[in-house]
Amino acid sequence: MNWYEKLNQYFPIEEMKSKEHIEVLLEDKQEIYKKDEGPDHVLLYVEGDEFIFVDYLFVSKKSRGQGLGRKLIHKLQKKQKTILLEVEPIQENDDDTFKRLKFYKREGFKHASSISYSRKSLATKENTPMEILYWPANPSVDEEDVFDFMKEIYSEIHTYKDDDLYGKSYQDVDDVLSLNAGQEADIFKEMEV
Repeated sequence: MNWYEKLNQYFPIEEMKSKEHIEVLLEDKQEIYKKDEGPDHVLLYVEGDEFIFVDYLFVSKKSRGQGLGRKLIHKLQKKQKTILLEVEPIQENDDDTFKRLKFYKREGFKHASSISYSRKSLATKENTPMEILYWPANPSVDEEDVFDFMKEIYSEIHTYKDDDLYGKSYQDVDDVLSLNAGQEADIFKEMEV
């Protein structure tokens, strides 16, 4: 099974970029868009000057719980840049959403509770709300910084050549991301209830 098939089996269709989109990113933006692949993992990420954005992290079912995900995250944390990622909100009928959040909390990630993020999937045409998590390498990094980083990721990575690749455009960044200081609950605190 190739790297894209692994991702496609694990991630919901509304979260997946096309294989062509990822290959174009790996080619056109090779200075920042990276793939780390092994027999039991696929990690696609963006490394900028100030931050790293984890686009996809897949660990095979047989390797989960054995520390591989932790090793991959620690490898990124050693770069001493803020790490960002998008996760699905907790869904009652999906244990993986809870386990995923628990993993990132254990690795020191915070929930950017003031950022609202919901984009319409070009594949399903449904709105897909996501939560933004971040690991601040520097304690001065706040949610406004995370918001600016996410706007850059959305504009430069998620929507890169969208018209050419999909025959249509994703929504404008201002329709997808908003900063609402103090508006949302911290999902990590909700997990403790």
